[in-house]
Amino acid sequence: MSYEKVVTLFDTAEHAEAARRNLEKAGFSANDISIVGKLGLPGDASTLRRPGVWQKLFGRDIEEHEARVYGKTVEAGGVVLTLRTPDSQLSKAMGILNQHNVVDVRSRAIEAGWLPKDAVAEPTPMAAPAKPLTTDIAKGEVLRLAEEQLEVGKRLVTEGTTRIRRFVVEKPVEAQVTLHEEHVEIVRRAVADPAYAKDVDWTDRTIEVVETIEQPVVSKSTHIAEEVLIGKKGSDRVETVKDTVRRQQVEVDREHDRDRDLVGGRK
Repeated sequence: MSYEKVVTLFDTAEHAEAARRNLEKAGFSANDISIVGKLGLPGDASTLRRPGVWQKLFGRDIEEHEARVYGKTVEAGGVVLTLRTPDSQLSKAMGILNQHNVVDVRSRAIEAGWLPKDAVAEPTPMAAPAKPLTTDIAKGEVLRLAEEQLEVGKRLVTEGTTRIRRFVVEKPVEAQVTLHEEHVEIVRRAVADPAYAKDVDWTDRTIEVVETIEQPVVSKSTHIAEEVLIGKKGSDRVETVKDTVRRQQVEVDREHDRDRDLVGGRK
């Protein structure tokens, strides 16, 4: 198994520590990760802006503008994170590092006037292997491999509407009630007792008797039969989102032995 050395530059130690923690969470060994600042590098400020000290750290040629960016950043409190990783884990490591606040060396060199502005068309990767992936690529030429990463967000959509409507219905009901009636009853009976003859009253007389009956009287009362509580209850669910991402690979065809290697996307 062959290994690569990845060197990245950060403006602060905090940014580098965050990258280190994520590398370790992803399975990279803490023994293969180191963070060095100004105190851990040899030489003074002028030495740090020269390619020599960085060539030893990178293991490859360093351009003048790259050395200046590294030196100035470290002088201002920046740090350098190095990672030793197997070739099979190189793309994974670079993907993690580039998600943090890694210094874009080429862009910063252009801002400082150490590199022509037209060099923007060929940016230097923020996190890159410390040595070239293949010696077949001419010095100064860079072939960049892009890789898509799946990012899943969330959006709120309306799934439906529930309507709760109150309305009135009627149903037939009945009840039994006992009603009382009073009517005049006339009973005639014969009188044979002669004693009543002496009490005869020949004057006119009218007797009125009121007859009554009871009729049902209907009234209604209202009371609360039940309550309907209306609210919303939340719940969470985990959904697996599946998709495809694209990844560029480069194939190196060596003429002398026709062997084929995969660089930057080796498995």
